[in-house]
Amino acid sequence: MTQSSPSADRALLTRLFDAAIAAADPKQALAAHLPARPKGRTVVIGAGKGAAQMAAAFEELWDGPVEGLVVTRYGYGAPTQHIRVLEAAHPVPDAAGLAATQTLFDTVRDLTSDDLVVALICGGGSALLPSPPDGFTLQDEQALNRALLASGAPISAMNAVRKHFSGIKGGRLAAACAPARVVSLVVSDVPGDDPAQVASGPTVPDTTDQAAALAAIDAHRIDLPETLLTHIRSHAAPDPADPGFAGNEVHVIASAALSLEAAAKTAEAEGLPAVILSDAIEGEAREVAKVHAAIAREVASKDRPFAKPLVILSGGETTVTLRGEGGKGGRNTEFLLSLALEVEGTALTALAADTDGIDGSEDNAGAFVDGTTTARMRVAGVDPAGMLARNDAFTAFQATGDLFSPGPTGTNVNDFRAILIR
Repeated sequence: MTQSSPSADRALLTRLFDAAIAAADPKQALAAHLPARPKGRTVVIGAGKGAAQMAAAFEELWDGPVEGLVVTRYGYGAPTQHIRVLEAAHPVPDAAGLAATQTLFDTVRDLTSDDLVVALICGGGSALLPSPPDGFTLQDEQALNRALLASGAPISAMNAVRKHFSGIKGGRLAAACAPARVVSLVVSDVPGDDPAQVASGPTVPDTTDQAAALAAIDAHRIDLPETLLTHIRSHAAPDPADPGFAGNEVHVIASAALSLEAAAKTAEAEGLPAVILSDAIEGEAREVAKVHAAIAREVASKDRPFAKPLVILSGGETTVTLRGEGGKGGRNTEFLLSLALEVEGTALTALAADTDGIDGSEDNAGAFVDGTTTARMRVAGVDPAGMLARNDAFTAFQATGDLFSPGPTGTNVNDFRAILIR
């Protein structure tokens, strides 16, 4: 077993994160799912925070001519030879994303039934592909995105709304590729791994209708202008049963489940038992943290429901309801700050991080927590409870030097959480 010390425990948790990322490596994931070469052209399209790395990997693996275009977040590009990479804003869309969306449609224009479209889709594509309906503007879609992000709604509810106010989501990009066959290769960052939910399914339609979108708006009190609500009520998303989608294929090639299993194997190889609570945990980040903290305290003090030493792993996608203004951070740092308050004085070390390398709007993926975190924050002049109240977890962890910043990873399989109890 690895020697126990604060630095050694953080190093071990970092290795578990690295194992999770390696399991979602684009080249490894794509290699097992390459389609057969077509008679005609091979056109690659895609979007997401790992789309450029997926495109570069596809070029290495593909035995034949290839062309196309993918869209990724600013700073997430990768060198490619034949597939263009455009960058745009995330999490709130911008004019570059609007232009990139139009270029994607131009890329799949005038295809034939002999052509093959390979869609490389991963998390982040919803914001990167703005396409407001006719009569609306980018500002309307930006306002919609801000309202959704502030609502605390789960990703499934947000995507139900997004795809009913879009010219590309909900399978519309795949429809534009007809009569070419579309093979969607999806890196899942959503609980349950429904490919239609990843990036709001630009090439994968689903059966969610207007009633579901409106119910989500009501349930999560999402404040939208009446003009947007009217459009959602009157415009249905594409039907998966439409003959235009016949013959298309969809494959989930990487997911949180596979990554957590890889992390568990790495822990066990180092002499530490590991348990996976779930790869699909949703809910308010600060509340999910309280449940994790209760389990961790029980293990630490009573050796139940699991005996220590132990690594507790979980994944999924929590949400944050904005309560203050000017706070910095994302759902993983919010989870961690709430966890730190709940486990003060407990002998454990925890890491939570977004597998794409960025948590929220800052440059960190997450942070580390131990039983001394909140005490050290107070010594640094930071009130952890006050910071949590105004959604300013980034600033709190910055003050103690506990931020975890691996940089862009080139993939995205949602949140990674690990709690080590010696």
